[in-house]
Amino acid sequence: MGALRETLEFYRHEMGAGGAAASIEKILDRTEASLEREEGERLRPVVNASGIILHTGLGRAVLPKRAVQALSLLDRCCNLQLDLETGRRGKRNYITERLLCRITGAEAAMVVTNNAAATLLILTVFSRGREVIVSRGQLIEIGGSFRLPDCIHQSGAIMREVGTTNKTHLRDYENAMTPETAILFRCNPSNYRIVGFTKSVSTRDLATIKNREPWSVFNSDLIVVDDLGCGALIDLTQYGLPKEPTVQDSLSAGADLVCFSGDKLIGGPQAGIIVGRVDLIRQLKKHPLTRMLRVGKLTDMALQETLRLFLEPDVLVRENPTLRMLSTSASSLRRKALTLKKNVDRWWCGFGGNTPIEIEVVKSHSAAGGGSLPDTAIDTWALAVISSSCASERISYFLRRHEPPVIGRIESERVLLDMRTLLPGEEKIVADALVAVAERIVSESEKESP
Repeated sequence: MGALRETLEFYRHEMGAGGAAASIEKILDRTEASLEREEGERLRPVVNASGIILHTGLGRAVLPKRAVQALSLLDRCCNLQLDLETGRRGKRNYITERLLCRITGAEAAMVVTNNAAATLLILTVFSRGREVIVSRGQLIEIGGSFRLPDCIHQSGAIMREVGTTNKTHLRDYENAMTPETAILFRCNPSNYRIVGFTKSVSTRDLATIKNREPWSVFNSDLIVVDDLGCGALIDLTQYGLPKEPTVQDSLSAGADLVCFSGDKLIGGPQAGIIVGRVDLIRQLKKHPLTRMLRVGKLTDMALQETLRLFLEPDVLVRENPTLRMLSTSASSLRRKALTLKKNVDRWWCGFGGNTPIEIEVVKSHSAAGGGSLPDTAIDTWALAVISSSCASERISYFLRRHEPPVIGRIESERVLLDMRTLLPGEEKIVADALVAVAERIVSESEKESP
């Protein structure tokens, strides 16, 4: 009814401006278009053929089926904050925190809305009105123009930059220390790399400063915070990917607190995770800001089930879509691309062999995305789609308007549909979408013909 009222109001305005009265057909057509537009703007599943595994625009990590199945059970009440044994108020996120400790070896853990929130909370609780020392080469900016210096300022801390853009030494931190220094902050540049003539200070070396005089006397509450950003829980080099510092590495190196994302290399829901010393986690949980940044039952359940997979190494890669996409071999993707092209080619018989689009299997590169593994081009295979009568931007538009939408990328005037980011069974959707695009091009061509 809302769409119909909106249409009638439009035509009343037109008539008031001297326009002619609209026909019933015009009113119905405009109302239908309005309904389609409203339906098209809702959140709904799409096919990610972009080759970007953690595509921020597409919701980043695809949740494991276990997590989705667990969420489907939340059409009733759950024991989010109830101790079933005593019947009294329980601890929120208790099981998830235990899993994090078990996987990482941390003394304690907590979960907030995202990693930016985790960073803000840590800085607010431990360095408000005091100094935070951070390397100039680690003053990151992430998506949405979130900048670490702004976060430090918002927390009420005083930022002390040390080193240069490309080189920071341990002595730079030591020379900047004062009795007012509260945090030695290390930030993993997970969405960019500085290469060449460079030097950075490891977490392990930063941790040694706390035990040296005079800092061990004047700064007895000094802590080392490691913001890992994407936050790997397993060694990615076993899949031929670059070494990404793991949470376990950071803790064993002496970091007092480590924060990272739940929806990047872990492959879970959007969340910020903090692990580390139990006394520090207790202080964080007592701060009023924690209440404002806590997660609800949906995030808790999805993260819990995602983390459980890390306790089952035999099935982890198979059942965690993010890790599966990252580790799938290029040769298997080539076979998938060839099979998909063969299936699409069968449809061209209906066009008498004169198809409006051409499809080629090509070698290309995928990306991790989501601020993860920024300098890593992952070998992949894709379908390259081109048409002599339709621009690549128009083909891409038709694919996005398919139901469900298919999201590719444009390179060298061709639309690429990357096999790496397709989920099992989505090849059929892509094939149907390509046939629909071909039919759309033919239809538009016929309309334009005299």
